[in-house]
Amino acid sequence: MKKLLSLSIAAALSGILFGQPAGAADNDGQALVKQGEYLAVAGDCAACHTAPGGKPFAGGLAINTPIGNIISTNITPSETAGIGRYSLTDFERAVRQGIRRDGARLYPAMPYTSYAVITDGDMKALYTYFMQGVAPVDVRPQTTALPFPFNLRFSMAVWDSLYARAAPFVADAGHSAEWNRGAYLVQGLAHCSTCHTPRNFLMAEQSGQALAGASLGTWYAPNITPDKQAGIGQWSAGDIASYLQTGRSPTGSQAGGPMLEAIDKSFSKLSAADIHAIVTYLQGVKPQSANAPPGRLAATRPLISDVGLMNGSASQGARLYAEHCSTCHQVSGQGSHGLPALYNNAAFRRPVADNAVMAILDGLTPASGQAMPAFRTVMNDQQVATLVNYLFKNDGDAGVRTTPERVNTLRNGGAPSPLLAIAKGGMIALLVVVIVLVIGGGILKSRRRQR
Repeated sequence: MKKLLSLSIAAALSGILFGQPAGAADNDGQALVKQGEYLAVAGDCAACHTAPGGKPFAGGLAINTPIGNIISTNITPSETAGIGRYSLTDFERAVRQGIRRDGARLYPAMPYTSYAVITDGDMKALYTYFMQGVAPVDVRPQTTALPFPFNLRFSMAVWDSLYARAAPFVADAGHSAEWNRGAYLVQGLAHCSTCHTPRNFLMAEQSGQALAGASLGTWYAPNITPDKQAGIGQWSAGDIASYLQTGRSPTGSQAGGPMLEAIDKSFSKLSAADIHAIVTYLQGVKPQSANAPPGRLAATRPLISDVGLMNGSASQGARLYAEHCSTCHQVSGQGSHGLPALYNNAAFRRPVADNAVMAILDGLTPASGQAMPAFRTVMNDQQVATLVNYLFKNDGDAGVRTTPERVNTLRNGGAPSPLLAIAKGGMIALLVVVIVLVIGGGILKSRRRQR
């Protein structure tokens, strides 16, 4: 991928409400490419459309969803494998409405419900960047093959008619330009609600619970509204900005999983002005009280006794901690040399223990700074559950616990969506109805003949 904007260009871009390039009257195509490049970073397009070790935007990444893996497409300007034949209208239709050039529907793993708010000017800049600033790759990724009936893409038309109704962003005159810029980014390109808003049984976002926190199948995206108990209402503007720019906050939060990837590839590359606009908006959204942790915080962390470890009187959790964690996080969990403290760490003040489990299973590998190793092959499900419960009891919210069964589910990619069972049940019911109608029709015809 091309080198990102210089700080001066990024600052100039972010000072305009909708990302219009400095000197908008200037039709310099290169400036439009640069603007589109910045917007593609803000939209985190590379995260999904670039496979590990693959070429930028060539697709091929398997995105795990509750209904199966969705393979990201090639969005380079290749005319044989990518979007090289797309007109601006075709591109806009795909990004805003989730409809490909050939008329086939995209799955909402592509966040077109959020991207629908992108303004016409930014849409043109994005199109120009992908057509002129991205190298074409003539390799077609593997085709997505979801189980029946989800492999019938036309069925998405019904879902879209119910839930894909967003329109290009319109500024709210009752708020400042900075708030509106933040709203535009959070609601649109950054698509924060895609992860942080709970979904209904049809996998659509629950609008009344915007940003109130949601499970992603494995990782848990926490409540990021300004509620003081359930959300980030006790975070200062500086705390939030630091977290978005570095993946760490003075509140004791460290990003992991999809959020760490979003910070490494997107948020950390945004201008300071855009980060502060996002913070301004987040601090002004409606507080949501859903998904608050139980609130049974540990009073103090007990020291692990060497004698207890030697004579076997220490708990299994303490022994697992001493064996796998204490070297980096220290005996009392205070951390050292840039490694985070565990006592009162935000990872142990969540309504569920999933993020702590996933961090232990898969580790944390930020683009910069010290990494945490993965223990997936080192500890079994029971050991991970025992260690996590020990950490919550002694370092965070003692009211949160996990089980070996839950660890196993997370280890294997999360629980399948109930939609699978619902869809299969619905198809079976439909088949039964068809059979009954066929048989009933045959009986009626037979009786008529007998008459």
